[in-house]
Amino acid sequence: MLSEKKPFCKRCLLLDIDPDGLYKKVSELISLMPEDIRADADEYERRLSLCRSCASLRDGLCGECGCFVELRAAAKKNYCPSAYHYW
Repeated sequence: MLSEKKPFCKRCLLLDIDPDGLYKKVSELISLMPEDIRADADEYERRLSLCRSCASLRDGLCGECGCFVELRAAAKKNYCPSAYHYW
């Protein structure tokens, strides 16, 4: 039996593409971040919302710097690397 594959999505986060694979590992890294350096949940979601609308998002990676978007957005001190500095 053939397994169903999700459609290829260039402008998606890892969560949308592969929730059980690489996203799981990135999510574990985020959970290991000390709370004092982690962005709060509202800020994290705000950042991801902006990333989802960015033309530089490709397969869960930032086209500007090559980072995993979810991981970059999780750290309080990080910023958007695009010329527009969305967050």
